[in-house]
Amino acid sequence: MRHPDFPQPLTMTSAWHASLCLRFAVRAGRTAMVERRHEGPLRVQKPLYPEGDICHGVVLHPPAGVAGGDRLDIDIAVASGAHAVLATPGATKWYKSLGRDAAQHVRIDVADGAKLDWLPQENIVFDDARARIATDVVVAPGGSAIGWDAVVLGRQASGERWASGALWLDTRVGGPERPLWIEQSHFDAASPLRGAVAGMDGLHILGTLWAVGQGATEEQAEALAERLPYRADLRAGVTRLAGSGPTAGQPMLLLRVLGRDMEAVRHVMIDGWSALRMPIHGVPARPLRLWST
Repeated sequence: MRHPDFPQPLTMTSAWHASLCLRFAVRAGRTAMVERRHEGPLRVQKPLYPEGDICHGVVLHPPAGVAGGDRLDIDIAVASGAHAVLATPGATKWYKSLGRDAAQHVRIDVADGAKLDWLPQENIVFDDARARIATDVVVAPGGSAIGWDAVVLGRQASGERWASGALWLDTRVGGPERPLWIEQSHFDAASPLRGAVAGMDGLHILGTLWAVGQGATEEQAEALAERLPYRADLRAGVTRLAGSGPTAGQPMLLLRVLGRDMEAVRHVMIDGWSALRMPIHGVPARPLRLWST
C-alpha cells in the first residue's frame, strides 16, 4: 500500500525502486528468518546468532545512497515468540536530488509475544536533498519493540552546510487499533526554526528512540532521565506515553536527542537502548559488533 504522503513513482530509468520483505518466526526453538523477498537493490545478510536463539540481520542497500526519484520500501514482521535484531552497516546518505523527492518507508509489525530491535545507523541529508522518511510500527499487546532513527542535516564532517532542500519525517508507533505516537515533521533548509531556541537551536543532528512494551514504566523514564545530558551542544529528554481505554495498546518511552556531534548523539541512543533492553524485552543488552567497526 502506497504511503499517502509519497509521490507516485517516477518512470525515469535513473531512479531505483527497491523493496525488502522480511518475516521472522520460531523454528526448532530459535528465531529464524522464514521469509525474505526483495526487488531492486535491497538485501539482507545471512542471519547470525551472536545471542543464541535471537536472530540478527543486517539490511544492505548496495548503491550506498538514495538519490532523487529513488523509493525504498522495507516491510518487517515478527511472529509470536520470535526475537529479531536488525541493523544497517553504515549511514544512509540522501544525495542532492535535482528537485526530485526520494523516499523510504519502513513498516514494522510485532505480534503478541514477539520482540524486535530496529537499530539502523543514521541518515545523512546532503545539501539540496529532498528526503521523505516514514516509519510505521505496530506492536500487538504482549509484544515489545525498541527502535531508533537519527538524522544529520548536511555533511558537516566535510564542511558542507544544509543550505537548501527539504526533509519530511513521518513516524507512527503504537498498537493495532491506533498509534500512540504520531509525528509529522517538515524541515525546510531555510526554516527559521532551525536556529530558534524553541526549534533546533542551531543544532543539526536529531535522534529519536522509541521503546514499546509493558516495561515502559514511569520509573524507567525517571531512571533514564537521570542519565541524559543537557548542555549547549548535546541535549536529550525522555517522555512516557500511555493511552487510555480498551484500544489504548501498550505504553511507550520516547527519547529525543539534539546535538552537534553524531558520535555523541549515537552514544546517548546506545546508552538508552542498553538501559531499556532488559525492562522492555527481558533480555540483557549486548552491543552490536557493527558499532565498533
